[in-house]
Amino acid sequence: MSALEKGITRTGEGFAGTSWNILGQLYFPKAICEATFAFEANTEPGLFVPVHVHPTQDEFILMQEGVLDLKLDGVWSQAKPGDLVRMPRGIPHGYFNKSDKLEELFKALHNLTDVGEVVRLSALHEVDFLPEDANA
Repeated sequence: MSALEKGITRTGEGFAGTSWNILGQLYFPKAICEATFAFEANTEPGLFVPVHVHPTQDEFILMQEGVLDLKLDGVWSQAKPGDLVRMPRGIPHGYFNKSDKLEELFKALHNLTDVGEVVRLSALHEVDFLPEDANA
């Protein structure tokens, strides 16, 4: 592999015209060299990349729209539009587009008036409410 090449890779295009379709996700590599891999992906709701490790390359994701749930070094967090996700080499990471789960949750919560039931159903869809004193 060569050194990182200077320049700009446009949105919707891959470096040197390259793109990949892997399990239904379209990837556009943006920067590739021995030490770095940066890409653009269109991760549709419900799609994910399981937790994995890159032993020799740092990886980056620039969020353009939506919300991406990330597990980075054992800690869950979310990336939103404008955020840059930094995944250093050797650090376990995976990412998940769970937006389809939120739609399922809102369908389940439609017309409910019982707060306890809302909290219970939300927890089943990976939305955890904090204790009441967190609102103070």
